[in-house]
This record gives sequence, structure tokens and C-alpha cells, in this order.
Amino acid sequence: MDPTPRTHVLVLVRSTADPVRGRREHGEPGAPGAHRAVPQEHREPAHRPPARQGVVFADGDEWKRHRKVVHPAFNMDKLKVMTATMSDCAGSIMSEWKAKVGEGGGAAEIELSGQFEELTADVISPTAFGASYREGKRVFLAQRELLFLAFSTVFNVQIRAFRYLPTQKNLKIWKLDKEVRGMLTNIIKSRLADKDTMGYGNDLLGLMLEACTPEEHGHEPLLSMDEIIDECKTFFFAGHDTSSHMLSWTMLLLSTHPECEQKLREEVVRECGNEVPTGDVLNKLKLVNMFLLETLRLYSPLSTIQRKAGLDLEVGGITVPKGTVLTIPIASIHRDKEVWGEDAHEFNPLRFENGVTRAANHPNAFLSFSGGPRSCIGQNFAMIEAKIVIVMILQRFSFFLSPKYVHAPMDVITLRPKFGLPMVLKSLEM
Repeated sequence: MDPTPRTHVLVLVRSTADPVRGRREHGEPGAPGAHRAVPQEHREPAHRPPARQGVVFADGDEWKRHRKVVHPAFNMDKLKVMTATMSDCAGSIMSEWKAKVGEGGGAAEIELSGQFEELTADVISPTAFGASYREGKRVFLAQRELLFLAFSTVFNVQIRAFRYLPTQKNLKIWKLDKEVRGMLTNIIKSRLADKDTMGYGNDLLGLMLEACTPEEHGHEPLLSMDEIIDECKTFFFAGHDTSSHMLSWTMLLLSTHPECEQKLREEVVRECGNEVPTGDVLNKLKLVNMFLLETLRLYSPLSTIQRKAGLDLEVGGITVPKGTVLTIPIASIHRDKEVWGEDAHEFNPLRFENGVTRAANHPNAFLSFSGGPRSCIGQNFAMIEAKIVIVMILQRFSFFLSPKYVHAPMDVITLRPKFGLPMVLKSLEM
């Protein structure tokens, strides 16, 4: 908690309709509203979130220093090298689906939300840690448990001293945090010890270590060991959680818009047939790209983001003093008719036909990856991964939504289907 109080400005926009039409809703409202009216520091978790010092949370000069190291790892050309790893992971899990379809006599019901969580975990481990992917998977499992523990009391009234008491929950958090840091430290030290003979590696960790070497920046590395560990934690959180749920919502919308499914499959057949998609082929998949963008508009991973004014400024005729925290309700902005037109509540991928900046009445209206200098550094990674998975599904399966599906989006850390995504898959011969 900051030692000095800060002014908070919260923008609340009217609630909006859910884009999935014609289905009975149960449980929580379908559209994620801007409901977090309690300032961030008054709902601080019992334990600070993992990766609290990573590039996502750093400010000012600290943020610039972190971004200088992390940014090269997400260069588009370097990410394209990782497409083979992504497609191998996707192919492996889809082989399991195909086996289940065969056992089911040509069709099988599969809960895809959980499967996508496993898939994106399998992808982030080798792309982040290369040959150390097995250790990376262990880090991921501990990190995921730590993440849910850290955020489980996010909306509770907090008594600051309680976070230091040896309660059962705090003891588990401390134990998991120690395990995660220990495993990551061993992976990093091993990589540094082998750098003279094997180099740093072409995975995300290797690219990051290379970017912060003392040779490049004087006598001291640009980031300390603890800071590198926090960035590794960020890889897992940003590279897994958001990607898995983006895939879930994409499959939901494909299943409820069969005409779009058919058009996307035709584009996939035309551009890559039944071959594994490469980085160059992915750039040609315009309809797939528009479909993913529209999915992100309606089901953005984060319903709100916050920004602090670094100086006195004026926004829409309102004076905003330095230090004011602005809460931006992404979910509401993404469904605002004044911004997106009368069909703002409808699913319409063609609105992105001329690009993101021309899709709405304001060039910066699309905020799923935030915007400006602090936009999501891993957005290209997420989009490449999503395109590969969706393309490979369209090549191999037709599908429809199971009658067991209950539409109840739940906003816990990121927006996810509360009761999963049961889908019936049928094998295709292409």
C-alpha cells in the first residue's frame, strides 16, 4: 500500500448485453461489467501477486529497464521460430482428441477449457525454457496454485498484519513461493553456467538473459537474479492464463456461428491445406485474425485496467491531477455503441476488415492488449499461438456445443467460462 493517499477516478459505463444469443443463462451475468469500484490498494491480496516486480507492475525508469530486457525476446522474427514448438504441442493433444473420437464411434464430447489450459501450459514451458521444459512445467504447476491462493481474497477487506501471520494459507503460499523461486534459480544458474559452450539458447529465457548481459550494459547485468525470476513468472501468468481462455471463447463463438466456422475452414484449406501452419502462412489468414480480434473485443481477458497520471493533464475536459489512478472499464468500452456502432453487442468479425485502428470510431478503442507504450508485450506471442491452435482444429475437426454447456463467464484473474466448455468433436478427413 502506498504511504501517501492517491486520488482515484473510476469510469462506470452502463451494463451491456452478452454476445452469445439465443441461449439460456445461469449463474453470473454473461457480460463482464466494470464492477470493481473498490480502489486497488483497499483490496490488496493477503500475499502480493506473483511477478509483482516484473515488467507488468514496474513503473517509470524501472519499467524502462525491464522492458529493455524483455522486449527483444518477443521480436516477431524470433517468435516465428517458436511456431514449430507450438504446433508440436497442439498436434500432440489433438492426437488424444482424435483417439477419443475414434473410441466414441466418430464423435466425442471433450471439455475444451481444461484441455486448453493444459495445452497452453505445454506451449509456454518449452518456448520459455527450451530444454528445461520439464522443470518449467513443474514451475508452472506450482505457480498456478500460488496464483489462485494469492488472488483468492482479492475482494476481501484486508488487515495488513494478517499477511505476515503463519496461518495455514500463508504458510502454503510461502512454501510455494520458495519452491517456485528455487526451481527458477536453478534453471537460470544452469543456463548461465553453460553459456560459454552452449550459449544462452533461443527460448524466451535465453533471449532475455542475452539482452541483459554485462557485456552489453557495462559491468553489471541489467536485471538482478530476483528480477529475472519475476519476469519468468510473468511469462507463465501472461502466456498461459490469458491464452487458454481466449481459445475457449474463440471455440464458443465458432460453434455458435457455423457460417463463420465454414468460411474460416475454407481459408485454412486454401492457404495451408492440411500442412502445419508456418509463420508466413499465419500472416495470410485474414479471416482467422479478424475472428480472434472480435473474440477479444467481446471477451477481453481483463475487464478493467488502471493507469496513474504521471503529470497534471486534461481528459475529455476533466482536469486530472498528477498521481490520480484512472480505472478503464475495457468490457464496457468494447460494447459501447457510441464507439463501435449500433451493432456493438453483436458478433461481427468484419468490423476489423480494415485493421484494428479503423474498426471503431476511435483508433484506440480496442484495449484487449491495452494501448500505448505499455501495451501487452506478449500480444504477438498470444496471437501466433491462438492462430496455430485454431487452424489445426479446423483442419482436423468439426464441432458443436454440447447441450451440457452453461453460459456463465466468470471474472477471476481473467475472464473464463465458469462451468467449462464441453464441445462435441467429429474427425475430418482433409
